Amino acid sequence: MNISENHNLRDKVIVITGAGGVLCAYLAKELAKTKAKVALLDLNLESAQKVADEINTAGGIAKAYQTNVLELDNIKAVRDQIAADFGTCDILINGAGGNSPKATTDNEFHTFDLSDSTKSFFELDKSGIEFVFNLNYLGTLLPTQVFAKDMIGKEGANIVNISSMNAFTPLTKIPAYSGAKAAISNFTQWLAVYFSKVGIRCNAIAPGFLVSNQNRALLFDNDGKPTARANKILTNTPMGRFGEPEELLGALLFLVDSQYSSFVNGVIVPVDGGFSAYSGV
Repeated sequence: MNISENHNLRDKVIVITGAGGVLCAYLAKELAKTKAKVALLDLNLESAQKVADEINTAGGIAKAYQTNVLELDNIKAVRDQIAADFGTCDILINGAGGNSPKATTDNEFHTFDLSDSTKSFFELDKSGIEFVFNLNYLGTLLPTQVFAKDMIGKEGANIVNISSMNAFTPLTKIPAYSGAKAAISNFTQWLAVYFSKVGIRCNAIAPGFLVSNQNRALLFDNDGKPTARANKILTNTPMGRFGEPEELLGALLFLVDSQYSSFVNGVIVPVDGGFSAYSGV
């Protein structure tokens, strides 16, 4: 049985940022099976349109909108388009985010014998750090500013942010991304308190290590074998494998459907195969 069909969100308007990416595209297609109207926001309109086409062909209701989550005026214009097409937002899923090589060190540890060509903490690019932090943090805050205004007082209104394992314990090499995701978890709790009197719940999902287009090259070599970094991840994941996109679905459906989670507010749910529970010993 498809678990999405156990949830009835008929006529709810679900807005998803980053909807052209692997994970959010999958989640969008599943959410459409709840009879909701799904607005797919992504900077890459072609990617979002492909997802919309798949949803509509399958009998769902979806539309793609080219959106820059860092441009407030653009987000507002998209909000107005969605309102005209579907109505105002009921559920916001902030899925836009990502990392950059410019904000990533080559080494896990700073040592005395680093070569001049090694990019250490001291060589991290300021613009790269700003890009990563802005994309993840402001790219969640700004859409929330725009869409939550229409959600006040609506029955079942809620926000789900996408945090990360990095928010619990920072991974090596990626200080900007780790810091930004920690900020997302903190912001989720802040929003949960701030909107608690006007009927908007806010929670987050913290995925463990799932294979996506963003991290595939870091996890597998050209022969499809796990890299050294991937083997470290697998060693420290008690279930001993990477997650699959569909394994986020249960947590997301639970959080967005107030029939199941009406008193759940301000939580960050790890979906990580036990990674956050394991000390490594």
